[in-house]
Amino acid sequence: MNFPFYIANRYLRSKNSTNAINIITLIAMLGVIIGTLALFIILSGFSGLRTFSYSLLDNADPDIKITASKGKSFVYNKPLDEALVSNLNIAEFSKIIEERAFLKYGDKNHIAYIKGVDTNYLNVLQVDDLLWRGNWIDPDFKNTAVIGYGIDSKLRIQNFLRPLEIFMPRAGTGIVNPNSAYRSINTQVVGVYGGGSEDFQNKFVFVELHVAQQLLGYNNDRISGLELKIKDPEKAEDTAAVLKKELGDRYKVQTRAELNELILKVINTENFVSYLLFTLIVIIALFNLIGAIIMMVIDKRKNLKTLLNLGATVKDIKRIFVLQGFLLCIVGMVIGVFLGIILVLLQNHYGWVRINSELAYPVEFRWFNLFTVMATILILGFIASKIASSRISKGFIEK
Repeated sequence: MNFPFYIANRYLRSKNSTNAINIITLIAMLGVIIGTLALFIILSGFSGLRTFSYSLLDNADPDIKITASKGKSFVYNKPLDEALVSNLNIAEFSKIIEERAFLKYGDKNHIAYIKGVDTNYLNVLQVDDLLWRGNWIDPDFKNTAVIGYGIDSKLRIQNFLRPLEIFMPRAGTGIVNPNSAYRSINTQVVGVYGGGSEDFQNKFVFVELHVAQQLLGYNNDRISGLELKIKDPEKAEDTAAVLKKELGDRYKVQTRAELNELILKVINTENFVSYLLFTLIVIIALFNLIGAIIMMVIDKRKNLKTLLNLGATVKDIKRIFVLQGFLLCIVGMVIGVFLGIILVLLQNHYGWVRINSELAYPVEFRWFNLFTVMATILILGFIASKIASSRISKGFIEK
C-alpha cells in the first residue's frame, strides 16, 4: 500500500487527541453530505421539470412545423406534397390554419386563435386524449369546434346548446361599412380540452380546416402551415435539415425545440444558475474541511516530526493530508449521493412534495446528474485538501 495513503487512512479512522477536532471533522463531513445531497436533489428536480415541460410541449407542438417564410399562408402544391410523401422519416402530416380571431358567446367576448385542422391531425398530435369534456370535432356534423379549458372558463360555456360566434377581419383596407369588415360563422362547441401548458389551454379554438378557410376567404389549397410527425423523434433535426434543403427559402421548417426555443433556454439557464448557486454553497461548506485538515495537522505535529525523522519528506506529509481530506470528501459524497438517490426515488413513487393536490413535484434520476455531482464534489474536495495541506512546511513541523 502507498505510504501516504496508508497513513492518511489511519489518521482518518483514528480519533484525534482533542475532542473539539473530532467534532470539527464530523461537521466538515456533514457539510459535504448536505452539499452533495442538496446539489443532487436540485439537479434531479430540474431534470424532472425539464421532462415535465417537454411533455407539455409534446401535446401542443408537432415534431416539425412548416410555415411560410413570408406572409401568413402558402399554396399546398404538388412539389411540396411529393417532398413530404417521399421522405421516409415522416410518419404523418396534417394541413393547418392558425389565425387570431374574435369570439362571442352570448354577452361575453374573447380573443383567441382559431386552428383549422384536417382529418389527419389526430395522427400527428393526440389532442383528443386531452379532452376534458365532450368530443373531438366530428366531420359528420357541420361547423363543430373544440375549445381550450382557459377559453371555456372565460366564456363560461355551461352547455353546448348556444352557438359560439367566430369573427375574422377581412383582408384589405378602405372598408367603409362596419358590417362587411368581418367574416363570421356560427360554430357548435362539442368539446373542451385541458392538459398541456396554460398558454395552450388559453390559445386555441379547433375547427375543421374548411371552416377556417371560409373565415379567411382562402381557396381549398391555401393553408398557413403543415405539422409533421416523425417516425423516430431523435431524427427530427436531421429530417428538418433535409426538408429545408429540398423546400428552399420559401418555407420555414422548425423542430419542436426551435418552436419553443425561448422556453427551453429559460429552463436550461435556470438549471445552470441553480447548479452554480449550489456549487457555491458546497464551496462554502468545504471551508469546514479546510479548517478540519489544518486542525488535524496541528494535532498530529509530534507524529509528523517522527515521520520526518524516519525519512519521510515534506512532500509525503503534504500528500498524507491531501489524501485524508480527499477520503473524507469521498465518504461524505457517497453518503450524500446515497441519501439523494433514495429521496428522489421515494418522491417519484409516493409524490410527497406536491405542486398542487393533483400534481406531485416532478423529479427524475439521471446518470448525468449523478456523475456531475460526483465530479463537482471530488474536484472541489481535492482543491480544498490541497489548499489546507499547502501550509505544511519543515519549519512548521519542527517548531
